[in-house]
Amino acid sequence: MTAFSQLATNPASLFMLALAMLILYLGIFKKYEPLLLVPIGFGVLLANFPGGNMAVISSQMVPEIKHMTLIEIAEGYGIMNMLYYMLIKTGLLPPLIFMGVGAMTDFGPLLRNLRLAFFGAAAQLGIFTVLIGAIALGFTPQEAGALGIIGGADGPTAIYTAIILAPHLLGPIAIAAYSYMALVPLIIPMIVKITTTKKELCINMKQQDKLYPNTYSIKNLKLVKILFPVIVLFFIALIVPSATPLLGMLLFGNLIKEIGSATSRLFEAASDTIMNTATIFLGLTVGATMSAQTFLNTQTLLIIAGGFLAFGFSIAGGIFAVKIYNLFSKKKINPLIGATGLSAVPMASRVANDIALKHDPSNHILQYAMSSNISGVIGSAVAAGILISFLS
Repeated sequence: MTAFSQLATNPASLFMLALAMLILYLGIFKKYEPLLLVPIGFGVLLANFPGGNMAVISSQMVPEIKHMTLIEIAEGYGIMNMLYYMLIKTGLLPPLIFMGVGAMTDFGPLLRNLRLAFFGAAAQLGIFTVLIGAIALGFTPQEAGALGIIGGADGPTAIYTAIILAPHLLGPIAIAAYSYMALVPLIIPMIVKITTTKKELCINMKQQDKLYPNTYSIKNLKLVKILFPVIVLFFIALIVPSATPLLGMLLFGNLIKEIGSATSRLFEAASDTIMNTATIFLGLTVGATMSAQTFLNTQTLLIIAGGFLAFGFSIAGGIFAVKIYNLFSKKKINPLIGATGLSAVPMASRVANDIALKHDPSNHILQYAMSSNISGVIGSAVAAGILISFLS
């Protein structure tokens, strides 16, 4: 009745259990994205105990599972499969998490520095660069799109895109996306060191504002913050309808935050109860997709490598966009602003601010970096919508 004999004859499961412990170690002791890596790591642990019946079975392995009721799935393949097909396969949890992210996001820095928002768009370069490279390596366009979206540095977006385009790759894509998000404090300084000079990193944003003041000011910021999510939703939903599930929930969460006391209960639910519950189930079910049978293959290694390249190209894309802008503008911008065009809010902005302060203790760029950083959240959702529109 024990699992000892099955473990002894299946060393791949032992490797996956060791990987689960590593993920838990990074989340618990290294504090790398603990809210996500801890449930994902525990999900991997659950999935790889032989006989536990907690691993998610893909519809490619068992095609008939797509036509079974939730009760039949629970009875035949266990509760984790029921949760996966109810919450993940339907695409429910990523938009709910985006609603929570929106409720915790302040668009103020973006609205005060709109010109910096364009660098959030430039930082999506890694998505499409890796998409082309992955197709060249033999991935299908759908698999390549799901792989490339890792470069947006947004876990829910990567998961949502993978669910639609390449559900069989969900496990490694989710692990790569969240692992590299956790490693942003290491990846951004590495790319910045390669692509920038000390003189560029010393560009003081506040001094530039004094020399070349902004030509516009927002008189009623509160009203603009309320109107902004509604206007952006109209614009994006008409141009890229496929981005509406993610971006719509993000903007709704932000709207109930900005309205104030009238919707305070909705805001608290979105940013606390719903967000935390969705995060738990997302982590556990995604982790449970990573059984030894589905994870240990060459394709997984290529996804992990491709995800890193996507991250690197996205950071470099934002930096080089700033460099090009500086060639034609009197008012210079610190390239670190471009490096924060990723969706890893607010970690990327904090890292950029720390780098700027090391080169100039008076150069506080956090608010400027947040403008590009927040626009990166919107940019990655739009990029996901484009990929889904063309590839699904």
